[in-house]
Amino acid sequence: MKKGIHPKHYYTQVVCGTCGSVWPVISTRENMRVDVCSNCHPFYTGEQRIVDTAGQVDRFMRRLRTSQDQQAEIARRRAEREKPEPKKRSLLKEIYGEDA
Repeated sequence: MKKGIHPKHYYTQVVCGTCGSVWPVISTRENMRVDVCSNCHPFYTGEQRIVDTAGQVDRFMRRLRTSQDQQAEIARRRAEREKPEPKKRSLLKEIYGEDA
């Protein structure tokens, strides 16, 4: 290897911010942190625990609820519009009674 052109390598540890797991690595950076690791990621654990650091899940759920409310309102209006009109009494029955 040529001297002076390669970055310095450190024996450091990676720390998971969610579960606190620590594992040693060799890296060009010191003291690395990750949000999710293989010990706590839902894909690897089979759990549906959601790590939401930026509020993305709340925003998605709010948009989903708004969309569902709009779809329900459209369906309600469509049902009202397609509802058959009540039948009017026959003019002959009004004049002559129910026997006509």
